[in-house]
Amino acid sequence: MKLLLDTHALLWWLLDDPQLPATARQAIAARETTVLVSAASGWEVATKVRIGRLPEARMLVGGLEAAVRREGFAVLPVGLAHALAAGSLPGPHRDPFDRLLMAQARIEDAMLVTNDVAIRHYGLPILW
Repeated sequence: MKLLLDTHALLWWLLDDPQLPATARQAIAARETTVLVSAASGWEVATKVRIGRLPEARMLVGGLEAAVRREGFAVLPVGLAHALAAGSLPGPHRDPFDRLLMAQARIEDAMLVTNDVAIRHYGLPILW
């Protein structure tokens, strides 16, 4: 199984937040699972910390890549195909971070780990 973590799922995993449900924790921790973390999540975390919307992640910004690698997760770069697919997605979801993650999940054939209800309208495989 290949999973792409939405930014909140990544943060809740790294911060051991109980908001991440057991089903997601088990899937992420499974040996046979490949866990992807988008470079877009780094952009989202840094942006939201900078504007004061994510103060609980301030301590992670400088060491996020090291933390991701320590967990054994793979960093997924943002490629031109991802960007074009994100910009071309139809529908009402306007969050650029989520649009990019949806495009990456589709292109990389990964299940998106998220609790974002708006993403469900895009027909992607979702865990949670």
